[in-house]
Amino acid sequence: MADQLVDREVASEQAFVDRVYQQLERAGVAAQQLAKEGHSRGRLGHEGGLVERDAMVFQAAKRIAQLDAAHEGLVFGRLDMTAAVDPLPRYVGRIGLRDDNHDSLIIDWRAPAAAVFYQATAAEPHEVIRRRVLRCTGPRVVGVEDELLDAEALTDAEAAGRELPIVGEGALMAQLSRARDRSMHSIVATIQAEQDKAIRAPSKGVVSISGGPGTGKTVVALHRAAYLLYNERRRYESGGVLIVGPSGVFMRYIERVLPSLGETAVALRSLGEVVDGFRATRHDEPAVADVKGSERMAEVMRRAARQQAPGSPTEYRVFFRDDRIHLDRGALGRVRRHLMSQGRRNKQLPRVSAALLDAMWRQVRGERGREHGREKFDDEMLSRNDFLDFALGWWPPLDAPTVLSWLRDPEFLARVAEGVLSTEEQRLLLKSWSGTTATVNLSIEDMPLLDELRYALGDVPHKADDERDDPVSLIEGAVDIQELMTASDREYAPSGRAWSAPTHSIEDDPFAHVLIDEAQDLTPMQWRMVGRRGRTASWTIVGDPAQSSWPAPEEAAAVRAAVLEGKQIHEFHLSTNYRNSAEIYDFAAAYAGRVGLNADLPEAVRRTGAEPTVITGSADLEAATREAVVGTAGRVNGTVGVVVPAARRSEVNAWLASWPELADDARGARAAIDSSVPPSGDDRVVVLTGLDTKGLEFDGIVVVSPDEIEAESATGRATLYVVLTRATQLLTTVS
Repeated sequence: MADQLVDREVASEQAFVDRVYQQLERAGVAAQQLAKEGHSRGRLGHEGGLVERDAMVFQAAKRIAQLDAAHEGLVFGRLDMTAAVDPLPRYVGRIGLRDDNHDSLIIDWRAPAAAVFYQATAAEPHEVIRRRVLRCTGPRVVGVEDELLDAEALTDAEAAGRELPIVGEGALMAQLSRARDRSMHSIVATIQAEQDKAIRAPSKGVVSISGGPGTGKTVVALHRAAYLLYNERRRYESGGVLIVGPSGVFMRYIERVLPSLGETAVALRSLGEVVDGFRATRHDEPAVADVKGSERMAEVMRRAARQQAPGSPTEYRVFFRDDRIHLDRGALGRVRRHLMSQGRRNKQLPRVSAALLDAMWRQVRGERGREHGREKFDDEMLSRNDFLDFALGWWPPLDAPTVLSWLRDPEFLARVAEGVLSTEEQRLLLKSWSGTTATVNLSIEDMPLLDELRYALGDVPHKADDERDDPVSLIEGAVDIQELMTASDREYAPSGRAWSAPTHSIEDDPFAHVLIDEAQDLTPMQWRMVGRRGRTASWTIVGDPAQSSWPAPEEAAAVRAAVLEGKQIHEFHLSTNYRNSAEIYDFAAAYAGRVGLNADLPEAVRRTGAEPTVITGSADLEAATREAVVGTAGRVNGTVGVVVPAARRSEVNAWLASWPELADDARGARAAIDSSVPPSGDDRVVVLTGLDTKGLEFDGIVVVSPDEIEAESATGRATLYVVLTRATQLLTTVS
């Protein structure tokens, strides 16, 4: 029945969207005709015609560009108002569009009439009964998601014959709101009020939203982002908004909740995508992740960035007049320390030759050499290819992936990690990097290390976009870098163009607001990485310490405090769990108490009568898992998560692929599941590790070998607690 309702509502919205796209095509034709008429005005033979031509062609071109840009995600929202305000639905989209009678089809999301789409909440609905988000791929509607904002108004509307069914997660709140019990109404009002306070909190400083599982922390944070973007659009469009989540699933969820944020003002990134130009999707093993996440790695990266490039020359000899000049290791070491004291390594590129020439000139003592003077000496050295090769070989431009790759050498790692990392920790790092290259197969935990190196090294110069740009001088008043380049150095600046700073400098602080979900999982190094993007930003931080996968919360808290130092903190706590049934959450809460987790235990307000099932002592784990998965899939209409220890993932995927009960024709909601997860035979069923479940929820969960999940990391108990709180209807554990 639920699937039929969704299909019916999607079909209804598709009919409207089809009508909008037809009107869009007609608007495009009208704009083309306006442009054609404008050009004809230019042939009238007088100045007024030329002015009219320019104005009409400009307006036509502007409208055509606007219409072309609107094709993707043209319609994304719908508002159903109370009858006294508007008995007809209002649609919100990327642009405003009218029909042939000049009646509004869709409202531009930036228009005042669209404000309530972002400002309405359950506590203050602004005459909105239902807010609907349309998920579209091009002109095709692929799903809808509703929020019930005024339950009493919905009852009145239905009594008057208006049918406004609630689809998606909003259906749960609708069900709660319709309850006749006074205490349930009180709970719903509490949910709405506490969420609304967080959404409308002051825009400056830090809004910290905490609460146990299922309390709607993520949804509240996303609505807050929409609220800020709409109410202070100029500030956040110019400064930018960075939204960081634990996975690609979270990013897709944001696209559903904040459909208008396809604008360039918003950057949606998982933790593996925060560093520009890089994307990582795999996690390291827990023991390795613990080492890479520790703040101690910042010191290791700082030391690595200061090392001489492996294979670079260690000395330089040359004759000048009567003098034999020798830059040995000691002399070069002194030059290196002097340059490093001036700032980041790559920023010293223009000073390298001057510093080397200073050290060499001090060795010129002969009368003939001194006679000619320093200027003549510099000119002669800079004309020598061997000196130019040495200068660029001794101090080459370096990027973060290159320096990170040096750490695959045991001797190099031992040198920079001395006194910071133990021998065992170094062994774990070497093992993790054994199958990687400078940019291939890096992990999510490697991204903060790259970022640390990037900041320690400074920006790497690259080609100027315009060859007419002034060249960067390596020494004051002397030659530019083009003259210092030989054929062997062309890899650094193809085509012999001048060096220039990258488009996105590490000095930039481009974001005006930073939103972090699952903040309790951020390692100290990830806090340093994200913190660099929001030095002057306002923040929204969402998390639950009891769900943390980081084993040293005090260390992470200290780095987080340093990142947010000087910012005013506004704290909000959500106390009601409306995701899990009370039966499921009571089971999870009992586990948390039994293993000593200091868990925030919200009150679950919904009961289904379905107690969790515990299957133990099975001699055949596959058979027991099969019975649990097939049984769960047969009892729920939506998604089923099979959560396994990381070491068993491939094994259990193979089991599912061989079970005929999970047929390919089973219909489900796999779109809600991370596309990186291999599909099983039934597209509703997916196999995940405990960490994969972060931020997700399923109608049914089957937990395979929970004791192994608990034992696979130092924070395994917290991970298993998270797993046990992912189900909305059915939970089964199989040991």
